[in-house]
Amino acid sequence: MQTLQFSNQTQSKKLHIPSLGLALVLLISLASPTSSCTQHEEASLRQFLAELSRDGGLAAAWQDGTDCCTWKGITCSSYNRTVTGVSLASQGLEGSISPFLGNLTSLLRLNLSCNLLSGGLPVELVSSSSITILDVSFNQLNGTLHKLPSSNHARPLQVLNISSNLFSGQLPSTTWKEMKNLIVVNASNNSFTGDIPTHFCNSSPSFAVLDLCLNKFSGNIPQRLGDCSKLRELRAGYNNLSGTLPDELFNATSLEHLSFPNNDLHGVLDGAHISNLRNLSTLDLGGNSFSGNIPYSIAELTKLEELHLDHNNMSGELPSALSNCTNLITVDLRSNNFTGELTKVNFSNLPKLKTLDLLYNNFSSKIPESIYSCSNLIALRLSGNKLNGQLSPRIGDLKHLTFLSLAKNSFKNITDALRILQSCTNLTTLLIGQNFKGELMPEDDWLNGFENLQILDIEECPLFGKIPHWISRLANLEMLFLTSNQLTGPIPGWINSLSHLLYMDVSNNNLTGEIPLTLMEMPMLKSIENATHWKARPRVFELPVYDGPSLQYRVVTSFPTVLNLSNNYFTGVIPPRIGQLKVLVLLDFSFNKLSGQIPQSVCNLTNLQVLDLSSNNLTGAIPAALNSLHFLSAFNISNNDLEGPIPSGGQFNTFQNSSFDGNPKLCGSMLTHKCRPASTPLVPRKQGNKVIFAVAFGVFFGGIAFLLLLGRLLVSVRMKGFTAKSRRKNNGGNEATSFYSSSEQTLVVMQRPQGKGEENKLKFANIVKATNNFDKENIIGYGGYGLVYKAELPDGSKLAIKKLNGEMFLMEREFRAEVDALSMAQHENLVPLWGYCA
Repeated sequence: MQTLQFSNQTQSKKLHIPSLGLALVLLISLASPTSSCTQHEEASLRQFLAELSRDGGLAAAWQDGTDCCTWKGITCSSYNRTVTGVSLASQGLEGSISPFLGNLTSLLRLNLSCNLLSGGLPVELVSSSSITILDVSFNQLNGTLHKLPSSNHARPLQVLNISSNLFSGQLPSTTWKEMKNLIVVNASNNSFTGDIPTHFCNSSPSFAVLDLCLNKFSGNIPQRLGDCSKLRELRAGYNNLSGTLPDELFNATSLEHLSFPNNDLHGVLDGAHISNLRNLSTLDLGGNSFSGNIPYSIAELTKLEELHLDHNNMSGELPSALSNCTNLITVDLRSNNFTGELTKVNFSNLPKLKTLDLLYNNFSSKIPESIYSCSNLIALRLSGNKLNGQLSPRIGDLKHLTFLSLAKNSFKNITDALRILQSCTNLTTLLIGQNFKGELMPEDDWLNGFENLQILDIEECPLFGKIPHWISRLANLEMLFLTSNQLTGPIPGWINSLSHLLYMDVSNNNLTGEIPLTLMEMPMLKSIENATHWKARPRVFELPVYDGPSLQYRVVTSFPTVLNLSNNYFTGVIPPRIGQLKVLVLLDFSFNKLSGQIPQSVCNLTNLQVLDLSSNNLTGAIPAALNSLHFLSAFNISNNDLEGPIPSGGQFNTFQNSSFDGNPKLCGSMLTHKCRPASTPLVPRKQGNKVIFAVAFGVFFGGIAFLLLLGRLLVSVRMKGFTAKSRRKNNGGNEATSFYSSSEQTLVVMQRPQGKGEENKLKFANIVKATNNFDKENIIGYGGYGLVYKAELPDGSKLAIKKLNGEMFLMEREFRAEVDALSMAQHENLVPLWGYCA
């Protein structure tokens, strides 16, 4: 604002009073607005608050007698002080969304995302005459979307985000006909059915983004999607779509992102049509049944950055035209039938390439030299092909490479390979197993690289020699795979110098000697605190890593802690200090020549899920306390010389008889050889009366003591129950409560999803029973912090039970973060969080 200046004093005197009046008016208008939030608007907001069962503190923040324009999450117009925005994302709100919000006639933006809101989506909001942006994503909203009433005026809604809820049914076509201004629709992660709607292509000329991923849409891809001339993003992955890509789809020439992964689509990619999508930056058709070649016309997609054609039935050679897609960053062609030499693609024309995944194809010949010109390459996987020859020294030019997998090929000369690879100083994951057949493991100390290496896999080669000393210098090594080689000699004493190692598999070799005591000093296997800090590190593999036919790991911490020395020639006893390795999940010493007894300290391995000591020369009894290992899902001590009774209770009620075969001196209820009852000792006649008196005396006073103790326990239980009941009453009965006690008495307070009954308390024993004693057959996967088991309660309801690794109190922050994440994700294909047990 410019200041008015007057040079004449007379003029100044004449204008002095009017100017002062104007200044006062301006000051007054700034100090107190001409109008505040109207009573009508305040009443509508109050009604919204009243329909919440949990308000996240809004009642305290929205105080009576204050202007609602100053309330938390409320934005008003600076012009007339009407409510224009309600932003209450991630406030812990529960309850239904009030239709009274539709009475805010100036409301432009409504954001209620990332809460626990339930019920339906009021039609008053979708049909509002003012709202342009409506975001209710990541809640528990359900039901179907209402059809909108016809109107002579176009709805102003531009952005509708209802993703990650529990909506079902079809998307009504009349909804889109009424929305002339619609630009973005995100309905992903729900349970919508029927055909993909297309009416917005004609009714909304500016329509640009449609995300329908993770639903139950079926049928063919509609041809009318090609009428969406402004459509930039089309996502419909993880549905039940079938058929082919319609030719008309390629008329949507504004498309930048096209993805239909994990459906049942088939056919070939028509080169004549795909070249129409000149603006395409992402093409994702993975997880379908497409066949044929990659069309040569892909060269015309010069803006293409991501190409995902993995897990299809495509074949033929990679076209040299792929070299013309100079903006490519990610290429994923896993699990197809591509053949030929990679040399036909000039990778040096792809300077932006960061990820190249060609896992499980039929490529042959050598790695083309042009790949080493991709200076920005971070992850390279060529495993499961027919590549051969030696590695080029130029691989050291890939200075940013962190993930390299060359396994399951026919590479030769491991000494030169390691000498070359050590120049890749940023490598964290190196997988080179199933190559170098029958060569000698390099034992020289010339290896000084791999400073950042965390995962080393040189399995199934089979290599001769010993465990080399240069591995001791891999200071950051976390996982070591040397299984199925021909290595000899002992486990070196320096093994505990690998202070980060928590996964060691040297099974199926010819190793000898005793199990070294230094192996019992592994820092990451001893300390729960160390392991917890390791798991808290937010690290992921640059590419998915597979373990077994059905498990896929992307997070490094998903792998269990393992010590596998099976199928070797180790002798001597199992060190009693084995009980120090409290973090172990899998311990396998099977098929060796170990002798002596099973150490009592094994019972201290409370995280143990797999224990295999079969096919050794072990003697003595099975430690009875092993039945306290509640998460032991696999146990095998067959083919030893053990004797005495098999422990009962706990997991031992579920183990198969074969777990104890080959031990003729064992007895138990599950074996044909039953245990004899313990004989009653004879009492000398001379001392009979004294003994009888002592027994009677002990029984009498012991009974009194027991009754007193029982009375105290009942009082304590009643007091705890009263306290818990009061706490739940004060919290509205919605908060789960955890009780800390022994494992048999630990309670889980499970809170059923809304509308399915009251809280259901389960004892730990109920969980053990529901998971069949955490039987390995009930394992349905590994999560970020531990195994996940399926469980079925007596009433037929099904649960997923996640057993976390490590002590809870040492990972509270990470645990709460995972609980929050599970609470946010609401979908019938995702298990809702019912409660937890500490």
